[in-house]
Amino acid sequence: MNFEEADKYLFPNYARLPYSFVKGEGCYLYDEDGKKYLDMLSGIAVNQLGYNHPKLTESICRQAKEIIHVSNLFYIKPQYEVAKILVENSCGDKVFFCNSGAEANEALIKLIRRYFYDKKENRYEIITFEGSFHGRTLATITATAQPKYQEGFQPLPEGFKYAKFNDIDSVKQLINDKTAAVLIELVQGEGGVNPADKEFIKELYSLCRENGILFTVDEVQTGIGRTGKLFAYQHYDIEPDIISLAKGLGGGVPIGAIIAKDEIAKSFVPGTHASTFGGNYLAAAAAKVVLEEILSDGFLDKVIENGEYLKERLKTFGYPVKGLGLMIGMDLPEEISAKEIMKKALENGLIIGTAGKNTLRFVPPLIIRKDDIDLAVNILEKVLGEK
Repeated sequence: MNFEEADKYLFPNYARLPYSFVKGEGCYLYDEDGKKYLDMLSGIAVNQLGYNHPKLTESICRQAKEIIHVSNLFYIKPQYEVAKILVENSCGDKVFFCNSGAEANEALIKLIRRYFYDKKENRYEIITFEGSFHGRTLATITATAQPKYQEGFQPLPEGFKYAKFNDIDSVKQLINDKTAAVLIELVQGEGGVNPADKEFIKELYSLCRENGILFTVDEVQTGIGRTGKLFAYQHYDIEPDIISLAKGLGGGVPIGAIIAKDEIAKSFVPGTHASTFGGNYLAAAAAKVVLEEILSDGFLDKVIENGEYLKERLKTFGYPVKGLGLMIGMDLPEEISAKEIMKKALENGLIIGTAGKNTLRFVPPLIIRKDDIDLAVNILEKVLGEK
């Protein structure tokens, strides 16, 4: 592939690396020259079942031969089937489908406002947390409490306030009669793979319940088995009012969703919100297979087991390791650039990511095995040894 030629026609909004892949198998990708790469990033926590998973591939091909898309003016059987699985395995009652994480969080924000509008309460402010990431639309970059994502896009929509992550007092200081909801990632992804403290979430949840504030969770990256449970909130003994999903839900096919309690979901009456492609036949067929595989006997137990194994192997480098399940970060000292390590690893056949200030991010396919993990650590050991 001619990368310079490609740059003539593509927007420059991605810092693309000079690599191009032509096929994948399991946890591995192959470039045009046939070189093999172990993928510990999985499309940024998207490819939960890896590449060329037989059931997922078969389902997509079969559905494409029947119907790919019709309007949501009609009932779509696989969409209903996916919604049923999500509701039966969560604390929610109703599901709305869209196409991405940003769209899911946009829907979540609109639903919060509409819910309080219907209650005739003048509440619209949403508290989010420093280091968060909720998407790239105008509303969701405003919800994202990181100035670097907001630069150049002012004026931003009003109605968002920022608290300190894992600091309950900073939340209390922001609550007033306009506060409608909190929106939180239980493990911050882009912010550096930072898990929320259980005591903090317990106090935050109680604070919301005491003040009539909705407790909403961004599970775009943490959901669909990534943390060793279907949803990250299931680690915390809470029941969110609204959950946003995307990334891993379709195993690589674009689909997003929000799950909400009945009382809240009923505010989305016809005309209030929609998505042309949301939950269409192709996307829903893929999501159904992903969910069935992840909920199959022993699958999530293996995610937890292999996540712990990866953490223990990474700890041998002597740097802080954190995360839940197969969403793991390793903090490097300032003198070692995470981006440079990522690039060197790529040269050696290992795909990893970065997050936060100087964190290596590991979000491999959930089907990863211990021998794959050993290979990743061996390559990383070589790369770090060269620094």
